[in-house]
Amino acid sequence: MYDLIRPLLFKLDAETAHGLTLYAADVAQRSGLSRLVNTPPADLPVEVFGIRFPNPVGLAAGLDKNGEHLDGLAALGFGFVEIGTVTPRPQPGNDKPRMFRLPEHEAVINRLGFNNGGIDALVRNVEKASYRGVLGINIGKNKDTPNERATDDYLLCLERAYPLASYITVNISSPNTQGLRDLQEEDTLRRFIGTLRDAQERLAGQHGQRKPMLLKIAPDLTEAELDAIAEVLLASGIDGVICTNTTVDRDTVAGHRFASEAGGLSGKPVFEKSTAVLRGMARRVGGLLPIIGVGGVLDGDTAAAKLEAGASLVQVYSGLVYRGPGLINEAVAEIRRRGILA
Repeated sequence: MYDLIRPLLFKLDAETAHGLTLYAADVAQRSGLSRLVNTPPADLPVEVFGIRFPNPVGLAAGLDKNGEHLDGLAALGFGFVEIGTVTPRPQPGNDKPRMFRLPEHEAVINRLGFNNGGIDALVRNVEKASYRGVLGINIGKNKDTPNERATDDYLLCLERAYPLASYITVNISSPNTQGLRDLQEEDTLRRFIGTLRDAQERLAGQHGQRKPMLLKIAPDLTEAELDAIAEVLLASGIDGVICTNTTVDRDTVAGHRFASEAGGLSGKPVFEKSTAVLRGMARRVGGLLPIIGVGGVLDGDTAAAKLEAGASLVQVYSGLVYRGPGLINEAVAEIRRRGILA
């Protein structure tokens, strides 16, 4: 069905199509037609971070920033859903246009800039939803919060999201908030993660349940930077890492009319770079830190390749733009066929 709809969606600008697709998922779920859109895959359970996931294929953050479409998206068969990135206060994000499709490359460039309704709105949306599956909440800082005060923003979001989330993702790797990636610098990261880890343990005692906390990193880091990040993560006791966010590298799409647009590049062109970072991080942490692989998953082979490179779970986003929800079934089926989780 998505193959029939996609040409119509591609006649719209990318952000309008994005919103329309989410609306359609909601309508399908409420009307009981979700199974006509995509039959959820049979369970392929895996336990990671102490959480049982019904299958290892999840939705990456960014598609549903405010948790407004949880029920509609969950009905498509994801093993888990991550919402956000959410910030303490509402913010409109960057000026439009700010999303661009590159169909020749099966890619997307976005510079949305953490557009969201704020943490209080997200909390209300999650509380209203019927979804009771594995939920990740991806947290960030407001654009106008200076880096020296960034920890305050993350702490506020962590405290508000903690009771509702299955796990929390700390996003310091988006290229669309100026200076955000500077938080990945070793000394800054050590202090930053240390403060959040203290808060995590305090919240675990307060709520009687420890929720895993993950860090999402960029694909544009040097080997030395990755060495330092791995050392900090292992020393901090953080629960996992997500490899990776979008890339600012344009080598793979050079010459395209949108190649010079600012923002993060996702989809097929980021697969090799993202998977190389994943593989290197898996080697660095030596199985001591679970990894979620994301970036360029467009079919069953690329999903399985993430797991074979060292990930325990995978996430999709741009692949849905080009393949639709059938990608979920295909990815789960190929992982099952290869026996990677056995």
